[in-house]
Amino acid sequence: MRTSQNPVFIPGPTNMPEHLRKAADMATLDHRGPAFAGMLKPALEGVKTILGTTDGEVILFPATGTGGWEAAVSNTLSPGDTVLAARFGMFSHRWIDLCQRHGLNVQIIETPWGEGAPIAAIEEALTNDKEHRIKAVLATHNETATGVKSDIAAVRGAMDAAGHPAMFFVDGVSSIASMPFHMDDWGVDVAITGSQKGFMLPAGLAICGISPKAVAAMETAKLPRTFFDFRDMRDSMAGGGFPYTPPVGLIHGLSVAVEDLLTEGLDNVYARHTRIATGVRAAIEAWGMTPYAKTPDLFSDTVTAVKVPDGFNGTDVVTRAASEYDMAFGVGLGEVAGKVFRIGHLGQLTDAMMLSGLSVAEMCMADLGYPIELGSGVAAAQSVYRHGDNVLALAAE
Repeated sequence: MRTSQNPVFIPGPTNMPEHLRKAADMATLDHRGPAFAGMLKPALEGVKTILGTTDGEVILFPATGTGGWEAAVSNTLSPGDTVLAARFGMFSHRWIDLCQRHGLNVQIIETPWGEGAPIAAIEEALTNDKEHRIKAVLATHNETATGVKSDIAAVRGAMDAAGHPAMFFVDGVSSIASMPFHMDDWGVDVAITGSQKGFMLPAGLAICGISPKAVAAMETAKLPRTFFDFRDMRDSMAGGGFPYTPPVGLIHGLSVAVEDLLTEGLDNVYARHTRIATGVRAAIEAWGMTPYAKTPDLFSDTVTAVKVPDGFNGTDVVTRAASEYDMAFGVGLGEVAGKVFRIGHLGQLTDAMMLSGLSVAEMCMADLGYPIELGSGVAAAQSVYRHGDNVLALAAE
């Protein structure tokens, strides 16, 4: 019987701080009473700050990020509408599939996995759309399958350069609350995330930020929606309630999570993720490997897909870590299945926790005959994570 819990290094759900787990584990509460309203309001306001919006508002659904995708399209679009999306990983692919199942015409820009949102191709497609048939542009901020971060500001720049009025939807499921996100500055109309990533909670909340433009689009949108109706949720939330039974514990957990993040300071949260990710990348380099992301500007600060050498299968690393060392890493998905294993480094994570994950990954690779030297990656990460007077003195010499 398991008596202790090793940290997980998957891209989500992430490790949960004990006090957040307890915050979500609460006795039954009257969700139509003032106590629920008192926890809902700070949760919504905190998420707005983390999204970087003053103009927009926040909607919560009992779902995951996929529910957020569905809410984004079903509340703002009509059957047969055209949306523009690049496919460069498993999660951009799944959002495209969802749109197609909803009867939308998806204009797909096929992009090699390991690359990010193709800015020039997006601008060209929008410029060529003289009749403005494209109603929305979909972008995946952080492609979890490949560890690729796309430049959302540049996508907005391409839309502006083309002078196109399309709405802008961004999947920030594995980036928001871990990496900088600027909803208003980037002109994002629907931003989507979930409770189980940067917010460090159990899965079960789809979190959507919606702009005034998205709200206006609801008036003409004809795709069916009931459970995911923004209007029903907005009306109920305005009075501190829900249109149906809410996940009270998760919402209470969210109110505590946003307080934690804002107390730490968002700049500090982002710097912590960058530092930990930098140590992971240093370890990978010491192993003689590379991230699957093609160039350093694409490197994600929340997940790294480690490209394994020819003749090896990355899934074996994940399987051995689970069976022999009781530690979880992520397998490769879709086109990169077997070609990578993924190290999640987001949410509740410290330098010391990350070193434990890197050491286990090294042991697994050594067990499987990878051409690595035990301790090499850990030492490289330690050189990033070390701090103190002695390190500063050595750096000055």
